[in-house]
Amino acid sequence: MGKRQKKEETSRFRKFLLEFREFAVKGNMLDLAVGIIVGGAFSAVVNSIITNLVTPLIGILIGVDFKEWAIPLPKLYGNAEPGTLAIGSFLNSLISFIVIAFLVFVFVKAINKFRKKQEQEVETPEAPKPSKEESLLIEIRDILKTQQGS
Repeated sequence: MGKRQKKEETSRFRKFLLEFREFAVKGNMLDLAVGIIVGGAFSAVVNSIITNLVTPLIGILIGVDFKEWAIPLPKLYGNAEPGTLAIGSFLNSLISFIVIAFLVFVFVKAINKFRKKQEQEVETPEAPKPSKEESLLIEIRDILKTQQGS
């Protein structure tokens, strides 16, 4: 590797670090971190609601205990214990995913609506009122027009 190539790589790396620092300083990184932490906590709450409230109620309605709903697999290749397909656990996760995805969709839609409303307010500023001098000049112009027309 030549000196020139090494210098170019160092320059690209420095540029990358400067861009990263600018990104981090702007607050985007902090917003992202807060979003991930809140999202994780939100996900835990939704999973608990689904696992402890929703699926037991669905289980009562259809007569299946989701926690125990599994298909046992045959013992293969000398395994000590046969495996199981935990269908109930999978359904809990699937329902949690659908609920979280729907709530995120609603949240993003509300934010986009709010942003669009703000953009419309910014785009349509009120026309400035004429100053006293401009108002007087407009009155004089209108008076002259009426005098010339009669």
